[in-house]
Amino acid sequence: MSIKKTFAKYVSLNIFGMIGISFYILADTFFISLAEGANGITALNLVLPIYSFIFAVGSMMGVGSAIRFSLCRAKGEDGASLFFSNAIFWGLILGAVFMVLGGCFPGELIELLGGNEEIVRIGTPYTRIFMLFAPFFMWNYVCNAFVRNDGAPTIAMAATLCSSLFNIVMDYILMFPLNMGMAGAALATAISPILGIAICCIHFFSKKNTIRFLWRRPSVTRLVRSCQLGVSAFVGEFATGVTTMVFNGLILGIAGNVGVAAYGVIANVSLVGIAVFNGLAQGSQPLFSELYGKGQKKAVRQVLRMSIITGFVLAGVILLATNLLDEQIVTVFNSGQDAQMAEYAMHGLHIYFLGFLFAGYNIVCTGYLSAVGVAKWAFAASILRGVAAIIPCAVLLSMALGMTGVWLAFPTAELITAVVSTIAIIRQKH
Repeated sequence: MSIKKTFAKYVSLNIFGMIGISFYILADTFFISLAEGANGITALNLVLPIYSFIFAVGSMMGVGSAIRFSLCRAKGEDGASLFFSNAIFWGLILGAVFMVLGGCFPGELIELLGGNEEIVRIGTPYTRIFMLFAPFFMWNYVCNAFVRNDGAPTIAMAATLCSSLFNIVMDYILMFPLNMGMAGAALATAISPILGIAICCIHFFSKKNTIRFLWRRPSVTRLVRSCQLGVSAFVGEFATGVTTMVFNGLILGIAGNVGVAAYGVIANVSLVGIAVFNGLAQGSQPLFSELYGKGQKKAVRQVLRMSIITGFVLAGVILLATNLLDEQIVTVFNSGQDAQMAEYAMHGLHIYFLGFLFAGYNIVCTGYLSAVGVAKWAFAASILRGVAAIIPCAVLLSMALGMTGVWLAFPTAELITAVVSTIAIIRQKH
């Protein structure tokens, strides 16, 4: 296929897959709002940083190892599949750490994140259950990334969409007919990556598969080499957790639990937009790595241009949708008809989502820099948008403008990062 057709295929499939992931998070939020009201959304939002960190580690290992696999294979080097085996082993090792923390200290973790006695009571079963399944979340990321990079994006998308649909259906069944509440929501979320892994195995056992699982001792060196190229994926996921944690703390001081519930709505809706851009970046990544590994630099630049243009078009669609459907979006998650929460959330949607004009560009650029092996600039841009810019912006702007300042922090940080991303791309040309 031509580069344009290949790009359209990979990107569209990955965007649909990532939207599927974000939809099950929205379904979680919706069902929890019905079952527990604003306190349920607050509890969910407080533990979101833990969830994001587990995803961040899995994403870093999965995406980084898959990039190393693609680069080694394109250059004809031996041992490409060792990166797959190594990621699987480290997923178990690192996942076990989260299992111990979640199994033994779920209430303490929620309290540490700012939850009061009622929020701890509501959030403890949810936190314990999903943390006990941490290795499966990581393995799902690893398997999906390798299947996608091994020329089977359709199976990768099917794995993501089917596991997401399963999560949504089981959310409802476990929470309402079986009356399991937050524990049911967590169990549905925890089981869904197992289905995703099972679907990825369709490719692993097919004749087209070039990935092999090799029994080797886990290698720290190989893990570090992989994580160097997966760091932008890590920061992308980790940034969500850090931003949520900082915003929760600031908003608790300004507007209390009602403000955190409003931010919970915005944060979860924004995951759909971020998922679209992550799908664009992940769909482009195998093309970047393959073409760059073969020395086809002109083709690499062509894919980069298509990715950036697509990102800006998608950003415009997202911004238009959130402005036209703001009231409907907030109403869906406001089952208690809380007027104060609705006011905070409506105001926040209009300001916060301005950041998507720059977020898509930044995610595409960092994904490109990682895929072609420019790890330092990818890390710099990722850490800037995820931590170094947004935290100071949130603190300073909230001090000056209250809740309006909190909402402004995201677009301000993305604008700063866009400048750095542009510099990185220009320097990489030379």
